[in-house]
Amino acid sequence: MIRLLVSAFLLCTLLSCQAQRKGKLVLGAEQLTDITQRLKGKRVGLVVNNTALVGKTHLADTLQSSGVNLVKIFGPEHGFRGDAADGELVKDSIDQKTGVLVVSLYGKNKKATPAQLKDVDVLVFDIQDVGARFYTYISTLHYVMEACAENGKKLIVLDRPNPNGSYVDGPILQPELKSFVGMHPIPITHGMTIGEYALMINGEGWLEGGVRCELEIVKMKNWKHDDEYSLPVKPSPNLPNDQAVRLYPSICLFEGTNISLGRGTQMPFLVLGSPELKDMPFTFTPIPIKGMSLEPPLKNKLCYGMDLREVNVERKVDLKYVLTFYKMYPDKEHFFTKYFDTLAGTTELKQQIKDGLTEDQIRVSWQAGLTEFKTKRSKYLLYP
Repeated sequence: MIRLLVSAFLLCTLLSCQAQRKGKLVLGAEQLTDITQRLKGKRVGLVVNNTALVGKTHLADTLQSSGVNLVKIFGPEHGFRGDAADGELVKDSIDQKTGVLVVSLYGKNKKATPAQLKDVDVLVFDIQDVGARFYTYISTLHYVMEACAENGKKLIVLDRPNPNGSYVDGPILQPELKSFVGMHPIPITHGMTIGEYALMINGEGWLEGGVRCELEIVKMKNWKHDDEYSLPVKPSPNLPNDQAVRLYPSICLFEGTNISLGRGTQMPFLVLGSPELKDMPFTFTPIPIKGMSLEPPLKNKLCYGMDLREVNVERKVDLKYVLTFYKMYPDKEHFFTKYFDTLAGTTELKQQIKDGLTEDQIRVSWQAGLTEFKTKRSKYLLYP
């Protein structure tokens, strides 16, 4: 009898611990008491887009209604409300709902100027990332941190899950290929939240001149790196759903080829095709779509290819798609564009594909760099 009681007690304790570990996810932006206390008496600027939600309400509206002195909003690529097409420059404007000036960080300048920060005491960054080096919101984060460091402003990052946060993979960026789609010596997938990544930017001295930003992170509660996370809204106009987000680190490499990845359709990053691949059964035709893609590659051309909407997505940078399409493409001299090396972050991957290396052989060449990066990364992790 005593043995049964002890067993029952241990089982209840175990279930209780599991329940605590599996408690409801609490985002950084949902900790309003903490946030408003940090912002009390400050002139506040936000760096946000359409993903900065508290429940179903935008963070800007939530903070303003809570009495926070919101004086300026900074918007990244695709704009503050997330409705600008890929690559479309965004102009400054007045937000109709809050009456606050919205300054574009994807227009005349990608870094806030001293004049734009003059009337701001503290900046709050809340943008959903998807964990890939070429997703430009981490480049915006870099420039925001740099501007804050140079102008003596504090930055508070409200943390959110990385939907591709369970793995680290891909080649490390070569310094000579640094660009807005790859600013730091990291692999294609870094496996960090936006808050962890901000800590790494600071800690590794990646800001210009080695300056450091006064940085605070509002951590999430009840999240682990291997937790599944379904995004409540599209993180950008051309990532329509969770499947596209999972495929993005692998499929974005096609931006550096003459293969369409579905821009100009309602299936971006979910389909692949070309007019040259007439033996493939699936077809689609890219057309201009306002708010998504105004000049999609292969516009108005019937493309033959592959539908990825139902495929099982492995947790890795999956090269089988680019290897398959290169092998099938009839004009191999014109398969790649100059942009491929910029996205890959290395000149080696294109040459490895041309030389006929297998995916396993290519992946071996990444391992030393990945091991070194994981060691550096471990110092900045906030979650198990």
